[in-house]
Amino acid sequence: MRIYIIIFILCLFSCTQIVPSELKQKIKDISIYEVQKNPEIFKSKVVMWGGKILKGINKKEGTLLEILALPLDRQGRPKQTDESEGRFLILYDGYLDVAIYSQGREITVIGEIEGIKKLPLGEIEYPYPILKVRKIHLWKPQQKTIKIYHHWFPYPYYPWWLYYP
Repeated sequence: MRIYIIIFILCLFSCTQIVPSELKQKIKDISIYEVQKNPEIFKSKVVMWGGKILKGINKKEGTLLEILALPLDRQGRPKQTDESEGRFLILYDGYLDVAIYSQGREITVIGEIEGIKKLPLGEIEYPYPILKVRKIHLWKPQQKTIKIYHHWFPYPYYPWWLYYP
């Protein structure tokens, strides 16, 4: 019985928590689409969005990252899916190395909605919601496992009929 309690406690402490307790109650469930339609209503609301980094630029105001929004799982990590919720920009007040925060890395951001910035995306003007970062979490790349099945055995194979009584 004691071993189960020890395992439970270890599992409890091994869980990572990316949402600080002071921000948990402030986070609203607002989609990118809703912000694009009515940016003034949602100004200064706190949201948690995530996705894959498309590009990053260091500016005088801070680091500006363009993110392809993806749905988040229960831990706050972007899901590996082909469904996108749109794109958004984050403005980090400070310096982030864009070699580390590079294209394709997964990121989760908690921030305040500052409004909309229209930028060209191909031949259209796309309305990017802008978040001012309160908390940022860059996820480690997931290890891709390749399972290799061999037809041989790592030990000498003996015919089963030699051991049959």
